[in-house]
Amino acid sequence: MRHCTLFQFRLSDNQSIGPAALRKLWARASGSRDVSVQREVRDAGFGKRVPVYLLCGPPQLIQVHAVEDRLRELLSGSGLIAIFSSVRLS
Repeated sequence: MRHCTLFQFRLSDNQSIGPAALRKLWARASGSRDVSVQREVRDAGFGKRVPVYLLCGPPQLIQVHAVEDRLRELLSGSGLIAIFSSVRLS
């Protein structure tokens, strides 16, 4: 199935999460095993580059707000401080 980016975030300085752990967390938050994750390094300005984590899944994922709440709770419960940025859903 075709995936689209549903959420993106970066972590606080000196924090990271591996792809397997992130995919497991994302699958739990979304309630679906049909998910994928990506990590990109982006320019944050002033010569600083930061990793950005992308959480992808089916475009018709239901209850996106509830999924986001669970996602934030699971990240926080793992000791991770996530800074979310918006993703335009089309």
